[in-house]
Amino acid sequence: MSEKAHKKEIMKFAAWKTVSRAALILSLAALAAVIIFVLIRGIPYVNAHLLFGEYSTRNPSIKPALIGTLYLILISVSIAAPIGIGSAIFLTEYTKSKSRLVRIIRVAVETLAGIPSIVYGIFGYLVFVVALGFGYSMIGGGITLAVMILPVIVRSTEESLLAVPLSLREGSFALGSSKFKTIFSVILPCAASGIVTSLILAIGRVISESAVLILTIGMVVDRIPDGFASPGTSLALDVYYFGSHGYPEQAAATGVVLLVLVVSINILATVLGKVFGKGELANG
Repeated sequence: MSEKAHKKEIMKFAAWKTVSRAALILSLAALAAVIIFVLIRGIPYVNAHLLFGEYSTRNPSIKPALIGTLYLILISVSIAAPIGIGSAIFLTEYTKSKSRLVRIIRVAVETLAGIPSIVYGIFGYLVFVVALGFGYSMIGGGITLAVMILPVIVRSTEESLLAVPLSLREGSFALGSSKFKTIFSVILPCAASGIVTSLILAIGRVISESAVLILTIGMVVDRIPDGFASPGTSLALDVYYFGSHGYPEQAAATGVVLLVLVVSINILATVLGKVFGKGELANG
């Protein structure tokens, strides 16, 4: 390469480096602007009554939303976790990786992951609210959310299982372990970090979802759900409700609570992933 061409390549590299750095700074600035704006507008209005007080028209509370969000997490994860983990085990341990069945299932999972959340909401409304006669209920919203987070769990768990070295499987079989015992005594413990991380990130999506829940749980913000069969609300729905019904301060404060929860969940996922990862290395 001539000296002129070499200098041209250096200049091109420097230009792309500058552009990529500017893009990074711009994206971080946009994220920081959103977070700072929400915190500045909402923190002064976060108080004990907002979090745990009784709801009233003059001074609303997000206590019903907190309890409703816990209901939704419990229902959706209880349904999606065993199905998603079981599906990933089937795909990695009981089928050939290049078989037609596996390709079809993976395409279906990818398609399911790319569907807009409002479409899941329409599905939940037509199936659970209308066809099955549940009405607006926490159970209908929870099952719909379980369907929505299923691809996240399947894909993350499958990647974690595929990352387990083949030598561990072969060593377990050489010692006389059955396929079932190998999966539950060797493979799943080694993949625990990825599985736990996928579940926590799925919970984060449940907490931040709103489009699905508008059509399935009814957005009843003024009372605590009586049970799985009753309507209710969530933190994300409260942000929408307060913002569109003349409670801007409460909307901003609820946004702060929602933001803190989502960030905490992501940090928890990272920390647990590192903890389980160190445990796997130690056991190895």
